[in-house]
Amino acid sequence: MHTWFITGASRGFGALIVEKALAKGDQVVATARNPRAIANRFGDHPNLLAVALDVTDEAQAHQAVGQAIARFGRIDILVNNAGYGLLGAVEEATGPEIEALYRTNVFGLLAVTRAVLPHMRRQRHGRILNFSSVGGYRSGPGFGVYCSTKFAVEGLTEALAAELAPLGIYATAIEPGYFRTDFLDSTSLSISPIEISDYAETAGAVRSKAKEISHNQPGNPDTLANVLIAFVDAEQPPVRLPLGSDTVAAIEAKHASDRDLLAQWHTVSVSTDFEQAV
Repeated sequence: MHTWFITGASRGFGALIVEKALAKGDQVVATARNPRAIANRFGDHPNLLAVALDVTDEAQAHQAVGQAIARFGRIDILVNNAGYGLLGAVEEATGPEIEALYRTNVFGLLAVTRAVLPHMRRQRHGRILNFSSVGGYRSGPGFGVYCSTKFAVEGLTEALAAELAPLGIYATAIEPGYFRTDFLDSTSLSISPIEISDYAETAGAVRSKAKEISHNQPGNPDTLANVLIAFVDAEQPPVRLPLGSDTVAAIEAKHASDRDLLAQWHTVSVSTDFEQAV
């Protein structure tokens, strides 16, 4: 039996993982800013602890982890799922919008992870699943600031994986593509109110496209949740897990582009070293 600690658990991927973990017989600490939403969805379940947590509040993160340990005695799996998107060109995004996004997507993830890690280190066991995105591997117009937060998640996860592996703790960046969740709805996506006409063909076009594909995305959220329930038992989990055919295609395209870049600029790239003594 595993004990899960899941942020952003009242809806979307978080709620689906809660549902699947409980059905499996695991124990779940499900956190959200409003834990009543969790209680309303899942009822009074003996293996479920609903806890209030705004991930941007580091003190509350420690309190939530303390409640989890007091109830279940351990945390085996941390799912850093809480987060949201920001749509708009980089120049269109305001300072407060950018800061708020980083407080949740990056600093919030750090706060929760740092609160959980002392317990996982004591156990010499644990799994950390950090929700990144296809946008954590490849950025694009309209989502530049959002993607930058997911690039940060990828960098943190790679470092955590190396630091924690000798302690029996594994960290993985989960990289979903476009899944049919509410991510492109106003509940999960902030849209910058500033629109600059010079970006109409780039970020502006993405604004329009987002409306078209919302709730028509190719990815099946239920299948993703099932994959993650099984994934936590993998003996040697990878540092990143791409999910969705669109994510796979994006990674393949970026690999090809990077190969071309290295081939074209190789001489310049290696020319910046000190000359080696003969």
